[in-house]
Amino acid sequence: MLPLEDVTVIALEQYGAGPWATMQLADLGARVVKIEDPEHGGDVSRYVPPYQQGESSLFFETFNRNKESVRLDLRHPQGRAVFEDMLRGADALFSNLRGDQPDKLRLRYADLASVNERLVCCSLSGFGTTGPRRAQGGYDYTIQGIAGWQSLTGGPDDPPTKSGLSLVDFCGGHVAALALVAGIWQARRDGVGLDADLSLFEVALSELTYIGTWVASRDYVPVRRADSAHQTVVPFQNFASADGWIVVACPKETLWRRLCRVLGEEWLAEDPRYATFAARAENRTELIAVLAPLFRAESTAVWLERLTNAEVPCGEIQDVAGALGDPQTAARDALVEFDHPELGRVRQVASPMRLGATPLPVRRGPLLGEHTEAVLRDMCGYSAERLRDLAQAGVFGAEAAE
Repeated sequence: MLPLEDVTVIALEQYGAGPWATMQLADLGARVVKIEDPEHGGDVSRYVPPYQQGESSLFFETFNRNKESVRLDLRHPQGRAVFEDMLRGADALFSNLRGDQPDKLRLRYADLASVNERLVCCSLSGFGTTGPRRAQGGYDYTIQGIAGWQSLTGGPDDPPTKSGLSLVDFCGGHVAALALVAGIWQARRDGVGLDADLSLFEVALSELTYIGTWVASRDYVPVRRADSAHQTVVPFQNFASADGWIVVACPKETLWRRLCRVLGEEWLAEDPRYATFAARAENRTELIAVLAPLFRAESTAVWLERLTNAEVPCGEIQDVAGALGDPQTAARDALVEFDHPELGRVRQVASPMRLGATPLPVRRGPLLGEHTEAVLRDMCGYSAERLRDLAQAGVFGAEAAE
């Protein structure tokens, strides 16, 4: 069995952070059933360009492999009953709605304990279910601004800048996946379910890590550094070579001394201005003025060979195609592929989780409502007649009622 093969999660989710969270569990074998609103075309990410066809897109595939899809209108008078029948056989209910919605839609543990005493009700919202922002929608880019990330990103003269990736969403998804597993473990141990109230805002605050600690404890004022340099460790940044860019990291004194030897400038390691972490941070401008011309004198390939041989952490600055084509990517089988009935051949990055010798299986994302009847037969014991009656009543949407 896969690690989470005995776990079932019902998901009211769409777009990025929520589907990313449950896909981590689906990759590990959990049964993740997406409830999709038939009146609004299901998960909005099905229609995100580019590379969108019908009710499928490469964006949707990125967040929804290994899942099942049920079309269900929760606004329909019978929809809530079907929903609760599904929850009777589930370990967790996951949602990524606004923070005020779990109460309004009766998705909290107090609302559902009578249905399933061991149910874990996990909400991942922008700002959580309490506080002055609870009813405010939260998206990755906006929270990168509110949580201080944009003030840290970019060069000294740049305007506030977001990360090149939706890291708040992805970090939030990983936190939610861990919380779900922990909550399910606790519910199985204690026999009682619970609420998990998570927010992207607090995840983003937690990702401030040491900078957040410095600011909260000592009124530290972060500054943007040129060439993506570390706040305090020097050198730990990008350098222009004769034909490109490389990143060099010296977070240990031994690495700094090795770098000096590779550069042929051993005197730098002995100079009191550069001999310690604190000294190099204090004299950053003067030191980088010495180092930068040295790196510009040789090609990226030359520096990578020299630095790698000396065991100084380094790497070329690659574009995305270069990263996907890197020999390490191929050696680790970090790309997976599958055929899709609407999108054709799909290649995407595999789960980074490696447990045991057998690779995790990969299935394409579900078509809208693809598993409606199968899931309701299996999880709820519905007969063919019951399914037909529900369809004709419009519980699965107007299209299914025809």
